[in-house]
Amino acid sequence: QVQLVESGGGLVQPGGSLRLSCAASGFTFSIYGMNWYRQAPGNQRELVAFTTSAGSTHYSDSVKGRFTIDRDNAKNTVYLQMNSLKPEDTAVYYCNTYIRDVGGIWGQGTQVTVSS
Repeated sequence: QVQLVESGGGLVQPGGSLRLSCAASGFTFSIYGMNWYRQAPGNQRELVAFTTSAGSTHYSDSVKGRFTIDRDNAKNTVYLQMNSLKPEDTAVYYCNTYIRDVGGIWGQGTQVTVSS
């Protein structure tokens, strides 16, 4: 079945780095854009970054210059490299895509906590 599984979250100190992974299965990964969202307690889910099927990327202003999204179509995986992390980056991070005739697909999320 169609599935997205995130990993790589954890506790990191301010200024540190984490690399999130999202493994996709059940669909032709290479032809779909992929998104990373995050949701902090009490906040709406927000789009952090996306990559198109051609590899173009876009970032929210809050993470531009610190986060990098990239994809490995051979591994059916999309990554989010997060550098210079701040306490306000603390959230559950979700991988997402939209598949025609199926709808929006979400992973289970991975917790990122930035704290000293």
